[in-house]
Amino acid sequence: MTDRRQFAPATERNRSSILSVLKVKLPDTGTVLEVASGSGEHAVFFAPALRPLKWQPSNYDPEQLESVEDWIAHQPSDNLLPPISLDVTKPLWPVEEAGYNGGPITAIFNANMIHISPWQTCEGLMAGARRILPVGGRLILYGPFKVNGEHTAASNAKFESWLKSLDPDFAVRDIEVVSAEAKKNDLGHTAVLPMPANNYIHIFEKT
Repeated sequence: MTDRRQFAPATERNRSSILSVLKVKLPDTGTVLEVASGSGEHAVFFAPALRPLKWQPSNYDPEQLESVEDWIAHQPSDNLLPPISLDVTKPLWPVEEAGYNGGPITAIFNANMIHISPWQTCEGLMAGARRILPVGGRLILYGPFKVNGEHTAASNAKFESWLKSLDPDFAVRDIEVVSAEAKKNDLGHTAVLPMPANNYIHIFEKT
């Protein structure tokens, strides 16, 4: 049988640091929606450590969906749900549909999406979080960010140059701009946590 798993070296390097935050900042019950699960390596690492929370992976790219499926097949967990196809720019997400039986979404986690995609994905993410999260529910973002329009490290500036060579709409986002978009969607910026390799976790709460 073909192994469709993808491997992202950065995931293995950052997953323990992210998990240490998730254990403190996620709710005790419900389902965490992981928007843009990528290879699936985060999902299979986080889910077993976060029981009894359920973990709902998702992806837009079909090949990444297949990767998540095969990672789950190799490392199953009873609280790890089958991945769903999710386009965050759509006005209705699969977890909002009547037939979704993965449980109430009580938090959203997203790593490294809004810079490797057009700005519309950030707009869609915030709009979806407003619709889905309960009051007090948290959206947790991980990745590189600018602060007051400036890069926090020279390596991030080089990374952004590479991103823009792929697509001029890609960019390391300014956290003030991201926070303003969140505020428009009833999401307050409540915490910033520096992470290794010039990354950050930013936490937003539904008001």
